[in-house]
Amino acid sequence: MDFALTEEQELLRTTARNLLSRECPITLVRAHIDDRGAADGLWGHLRQWTELAQGPLTDLCLFLEEMGAVLAPGPFFPTVVLLAPVLEAAGHDLLPAVLAGELTGTVAMAGPDGGWTPGPDPIKTFVPEADRVDVVAVVGGEPLLPTLTVARGLPVTPQPTVDSTRRLAQVDTSAAPGPATDLDPDVVANVLERAHVAVAAELLGTTRWLFDAALAYAKVRRQFGRPIGSFQAIQHKLANMALARERAWSAVYYAAMTLDAGDPDRHRAAHVAKAAAGEAAKLNAKDAIQIHGGVGYTWEHDLHLFIKRAYASEHFMGTSGWHHERLGDLLIRS
Repeated sequence: MDFALTEEQELLRTTARNLLSRECPITLVRAHIDDRGAADGLWGHLRQWTELAQGPLTDLCLFLEEMGAVLAPGPFFPTVVLLAPVLEAAGHDLLPAVLAGELTGTVAMAGPDGGWTPGPDPIKTFVPEADRVDVVAVVGGEPLLPTLTVARGLPVTPQPTVDSTRRLAQVDTSAAPGPATDLDPDVVANVLERAHVAVAAELLGTTRWLFDAALAYAKVRRQFGRPIGSFQAIQHKLANMALARERAWSAVYYAAMTLDAGDPDRHRAAHVAKAAAGEAAKLNAKDAIQIHGGVGYTWEHDLHLFIKRAYASEHFMGTSGWHHERLGDLLIRS
């Protein structure tokens, strides 16, 4: 079996990389820290790619990996990865507008404990971009009886995190209009699995930047008359960083392919992907800042922006430890 990317997928990745390197420079990411409207122009380009929500997850992951490599802010992730699949599961009439890039939105599901499972509590936490999107899809009810309500103008309270590129909020959904639409719990579980792999794909891009930056710096930074990359201790760090990154890349795209194919191993593969990507991102973040030394701690250097995204995304939708526990449950039950 050939697992290489097709010509169309290579073109997709190249197009995404060129687009994002041109339209999402690090200056835009920094401007977004103080002015959230700075990313509006970027959305004007990304809205042309919203139909990836209905295509193969593998293709979406290729696009998201490039987004993670530039820390692209804005509503693309919650709209395409979360909102569109939920609306499709419910047969909602807003789906065509979302796929056409005419409407942005997000999903409010996690309760006060932060767990991304349907629950009856009206206070939903860690809702991405809730104060900047057009609609909020509220997934409530019980895990075995989930419901969906689509609302506008719900009370939003920002939840500060270390990552300024993905803004999260707490949303009071008690004022959401009814009636609610029933959802198939298996479909909700599938949406969450796709989202876990999507976050992992973003982390791959962030991890790639961290590794490439550390490698490049090790080649030019000199100490004792030699590049620090010639020292065995630095070489070992870089080798471990590369190994973790490659392992995560394989896990993420294997998970994407199993979900695309409806393979029985998809449930385990999704947890492995998010856990592996999270561990790789943390390792690359830790070692990248050690390799950069004092310069890596400065605000002027871009390294801290990628480290913050790496740690924040490792926690978003379940830490590596949480996914390992879910994987253990699946293994025991099987």
